[in-house]
Amino acid sequence: MGSTLTEATDPWCLRPGEAAELLRGHPWRRFVVLGDSVAEGLCEPVHGYSDLQWADRIAAELRAVQAGLAYRNLGRRGLRAHEVRTAQLASALAFGPDLALVVCGGNDAFRPGYNPDAVDAELSVMITALQDAGASVITVGMFDVSHSPAVPEALRAGLRERMRQLSTHTGRLAERLGTLHVHLTDHPAVADPSLYSGDGRHGSARSDAIATAETLRVLAAHLATSPRHVSDGTQIERR
Repeated sequence: MGSTLTEATDPWCLRPGEAAELLRGHPWRRFVVLGDSVAEGLCEPVHGYSDLQWADRIAAELRAVQAGLAYRNLGRRGLRAHEVRTAQLASALAFGPDLALVVCGGNDAFRPGYNPDAVDAELSVMITALQDAGASVITVGMFDVSHSPAVPEALRAGLRERMRQLSTHTGRLAERLGTLHVHLTDHPAVADPSLYSGDGRHGSARSDAIATAETLRVLAAHLATSPRHVSDGTQIERR
């Protein structure tokens, strides 16, 4: 993948013990994931990095702090945003989550006919339904896969424009709806070819390791300001 780094030396990855500190005292007990192949986990292995996929890594770190955490990943490759909603939202709500990750729209943005407003509408329905059911919702501005060396040069500019449009729209939606938003599109490593798989559509184990670190840092920032936590991170009861 063109990188001599390993997860232990990668400046953008978690350091030993960092995950436990970031998530110390977290309140979540039921974590559900909705989405496409990014949610399901199709990253390409990279020597020196964990093979555990992004969503599974988040669940593992949450469970390391709260051993009884229940986790369900509904993600399935190839789905567009409206298909994620119709196929997964009811099951996600039935699971009774208090934390949900929603990541989709990439398969829409891969198409020249991508309609950002239509994707926004689907995301909005899912996010609002999960929030109304009592879940904190994580949204994502994904890495811009147009930087992948496997993307043909003739397609690169159009794909980049659509991926950035998806990220911008999702970020605005996250701000409006109050999600826990993980913005990866402008990450300092986004143009590094080692972040991408050889299929020109997905990330590598390195991108999943970086995405895990960024997600846990967003969760930690939320915990630091949550009324359910005191300043030292210890969980307290909501009155």
